[in-house]
Amino acid sequence: MRIIHLLVVGMLIFAAAYVYRIKMESTSRVERVQRLNAEIREQRDAIAVLRAEWAKLDAPLRLQGMAERHLGLKPIVATQYDQLKNLPERPPSLVRPGEPDPIGAMINTIEAAADAANVTGSVPARGGRQ
Repeated sequence: MRIIHLLVVGMLIFAAAYVYRIKMESTSRVERVQRLNAEIREQRDAIAVLRAEWAKLDAPLRLQGMAERHLGLKPIVATQYDQLKNLPERPPSLVRPGEPDPIGAMINTIEAAADAANVTGSVPARGGRQ
């Protein structure tokens, strides 16, 4: 009978120690969650401050004032525009009519080389045997 009592007392001590360990783990995890929540709050506050600062820096009236102060731009006047007949002549064409386009020929050469390099053993080549 005493052996049974000692076993029961030993099991109770073991159970109490196990429950205490679980409680300590849960307490430390709750503290970690609270720290993380505090960090999240701090980051959100920092983001809100940065957004407010950006809105202040990006304000149209502020930008207009800075442009007027530092750039010295003048408003566009309708008389600044000229008529189309006063445009300069079109530059001469570098390719004579009837000749192939040199840039298009280079692109076709590059595409052909890329197609040849992409042939693998799993996919048959174009026009090749299967």
